[in-house]
Amino acid sequence: MTRLGEYLDKRAVNKSHISRRTGISKQRLSELSINETTKLRADEVYLIALAIEANPCELLDFVCGHLQLLKES
Repeated sequence: MTRLGEYLDKRAVNKSHISRRTGISKQRLSELSINETTKLRADEVYLIALAIEANPCELLDFVCGHLQLLKES
């Protein structure tokens, strides 16, 4: 499960509801929630956050907050 999948499970949201409100297909939402190699676009993060009445920055931080810059050598 991806970080987005964890967030959506934590919020107990319905993916069909998100799909209807955002225009993102249920298949795409499932891929984004399950497949670690699927790339999440910024516009999708924003629309999903709006659909579930979450702060887009909070969602982005949850999904990408583990990323770090490379150390300079």
